[in-house]
Amino acid sequence: MRYRTLGKTGLRVSEVGFGAEWIGEMSPATRREVMDVLNDGGVNIVDCWMSDPDVRDALGQMIAPNRDQWIVQAHIGSTWQDGQYVRTREMNKVIPAFEDELRRLKSDSFELGMIHYVDEVAEYHSIMEGEFLDYVLRLRDAGTIQHIGLSTHNPEVGLLAAKSGIVEMIMFSINPAFDMLPASEDINTLFEESYDAGLSGIEKVRAELYETCEREDVGITVMKPYAGGRLLDAEKSPFGVALTPAQCLHYCLTRPAVASVMAGVSNARQAAEALAYEDAAEDELDYASVLANAPAHSYAGQCTYCGHCQPCVVGINIAMVNKFYDLAASQDTVPESVRAHYLDMDATARDCFACHGCESRCPFGVKIVDKMKAAVELFGA
Repeated sequence: MRYRTLGKTGLRVSEVGFGAEWIGEMSPATRREVMDVLNDGGVNIVDCWMSDPDVRDALGQMIAPNRDQWIVQAHIGSTWQDGQYVRTREMNKVIPAFEDELRRLKSDSFELGMIHYVDEVAEYHSIMEGEFLDYVLRLRDAGTIQHIGLSTHNPEVGLLAAKSGIVEMIMFSINPAFDMLPASEDINTLFEESYDAGLSGIEKVRAELYETCEREDVGITVMKPYAGGRLLDAEKSPFGVALTPAQCLHYCLTRPAVASVMAGVSNARQAAEALAYEDAAEDELDYASVLANAPAHSYAGQCTYCGHCQPCVVGINIAMVNKFYDLAASQDTVPESVRAHYLDMDATARDCFACHGCESRCPFGVKIVDKMKAAVELFGA
């Protein structure tokens, strides 16, 4: 297992995380099998947005034997009322629900306290200017949560959180299908099953979110990497082709600021399929060729940092140059931290002598030589 630092939290998290929402449908034997696979694979981060007491009890039992090895994303504002899940900002329900989560997960504190499921800009402002945030800050100051996070499906909300100076990490829905969709406060439009033919490439606000998180050192953990399983089924995929779990995970993990992907699993086989990402060969991770040859919605002309352009004959890490360029070009002035990382590369865009070999390998037809010239102009090197 490879581990990444989750932004300014400093926490080292496994690239593959555990999205635990299906454990309520597992038998006790299946839960044990899943946990054996995850432990053997080195998974160390789990998301618990679920409020069902039975589900929380089950997860608490699963992680209890080695609780100190797990980083828990615990959600504040996810409650269980009259036998069903309710997202709420009513503090007389929020507080006992969070205390219940502590108790059922057999924990004195959580590593990550997530402001739960904020998709509306107005609601975000209400939370950040009211008693809800006051409670979250008290939890942090008391050590009951170590770091403050926020979960959202709306990149506009994510941008506000990333710039807040308070939220240290974000849980966001990422996959190559969702990445084409415009920001919305309507969850139904965020999970479309088919897309207009005009949609192509990463939507501007989503790209800005990833770049802002990278620049502000706000880590991202990923939910819905398979788009609810649709990307794994050619008949349901909006691209008309199926991706593998490894390809979906690789897409997520090549986005700026992403540290871990919460893979949802319902049995040990699915857990093993997700963990196979860590040992997969390059051709098994290749989402780019699949998308480029799909009958619908190509990412034509846009660098997705997939690395297909390598190797460069003079040793330029082309995907990294493009990533630094995109991070810097979105700002009025080049951030010094981005400039420093760029200049620290063994070979920069200035070393490009326009052989165009990389362009022949790019699945999306990116004009890489032009991108290298633009990087030289922007960074001066």
